[in-house]
Parts: sequence; structure tokens; C-alpha cells
Amino acid sequence: MYDFAAFAEPATWVSLLTLTLMEIVLGIDNIIFISIIVNRLPAAQQARGRTIGLILALVFRLGLLLSISWIIGLREALFTLNLPWQDVPFGVSGRDLILLGGGLFLIYKSTTELHTKLQGEEETDTPSVGSATMSNVIFQIILVDIVFSFDSILTAVGLVDNVLVMIIAVVISMGLMLAFSGAVAGFVNNNPTIKVLALSFLIMIGVMLVMEAGHQEIEKGYLYFAMAFSLLVELFNIRLRKKSPQGPVHLRDSNFD
Repeated sequence: MYDFAAFAEPATWVSLLTLTLMEIVLGIDNIIFISIIVNRLPAAQQARGRTIGLILALVFRLGLLLSISWIIGLREALFTLNLPWQDVPFGVSGRDLILLGGGLFLIYKSTTELHTKLQGEEETDTPSVGSATMSNVIFQIILVDIVFSFDSILTAVGLVDNVLVMIIAVVISMGLMLAFSGAVAGFVNNNPTIKVLALSFLIMIGVMLVMEAGHQEIEKGYLYFAMAFSLLVELFNIRLRKKSPQGPVHLRDSNFD
């Protein structure tokens, strides 16, 4: 099952590096969600919540990797639907149901969090705020971890065929995310505009998962490029606001008279 001899070939190390970078990119979404959701906890419990969330994500990924045959089987249709706008029956697989449920949950949770932020509700270190408890937060993290882990492993299966390479890439990527999760969470929580932007990203990802459940594939490169560009623009805005003694930067009106 595990091909150790393959590590004598340079191509295996290239695959390992590529897959590790890909897993980190896909895992950023998970870190953002975990960072936002654990912010509902008291400050003293937030670091513990992030650690538990990422460890659970690692466990789910490794568990799915050891069940690759089951994952591949999830692509097979469980039942079919006769949709009026399609000439052929629409096959609904286990993968579709997982992506649909996860996408809808991500859209709902991100939208409610975004509504809370825009309504201006103050967040405190009181556990009763938002009725957030450790068990409630961990339950929500588990739901999202399952979806993100499923998507991550499907990507890994499509890139390489060596299970050992997949396992090593997942462990390295999750270790790096665990090491830097505190810094990412602090940056997101200390910059309200970044938090709003991150929630908007999660809504986009939720929509993408729902569309994939409907067999409408979206080129993820376009999505991540748009997210990276938006983040870069906001980082420039943050830098300008810090340099400006008047606070927020206001654009001048053009005068073409």
C-alpha cells in the first residue's frame, strides 16, 4: 500500500511539495472559519479551540486518506432525479450530498456572522455572548472540517496516487497551519475589514460547494485569484489607514469640468 521506494525518485518529492502547497491553500479556508467561530469563546479558551479544531481536521484528513476506496465509491450515484431542464437523469451521489450540506451550512453560518458584525454587536469575553460554548463551537468546527477535509482529499487523489505522499503532505500542511493559526486568528480578529472580507470569502466557497454538488464545476484557480486580489487590495488599505493621521483614507472626487 505504501511505496517507500518511490521517494528515491525526484518526481515524488516534486509531487510532495506541490501537494503540500495545495493542502495549505485549501486549508486557509478552514483556518479562517475556525478563527472566526472560536472568537465566540472566552479569550482564555480561543487558543484551545483553534488547536482542537485543527487537530480534528488532521484526524479527518488522515481517516479519509485511509479510506480512499470508500471516497471513490462516494462518486457513484445513490439515486437519480428527473429534472425538467435536463434531458438525462441527474445522479445524486454521496459526494453531492456532503458538498450540498456543507455548502449550505457554510453560507448560513457565514451570513449570520456577517450580519452580526454589520449590526455592530459588541463581542465580549463572556461565554454567554452568542450562546457559544466549547462543545457548541467544536460541533460546528467538526461539520466544516468534514466538508473541507473531503474536498482536500479529493484534490489530493487527483494529484498523486501514492497514499504515503498524501499522508506526509497532509501532516506537514496541518502542522504549519497549527503553528501559524494563532497569528492568522489575531490578524483577522484585529482587523474588522479583514474579518468581513474573510466571511465574504467563506460565502463564496459555500456557493462553490453547492454548485459542485449540482455538477457545475468551477475553476478554483479563478476563485482563489479573486480572493487573493481582494485581500491584497485590503492590505494596502490597512497600510494606508495606519499611515494617515486623519484615519480612513478618502478618495478625491474627479473634476472633469
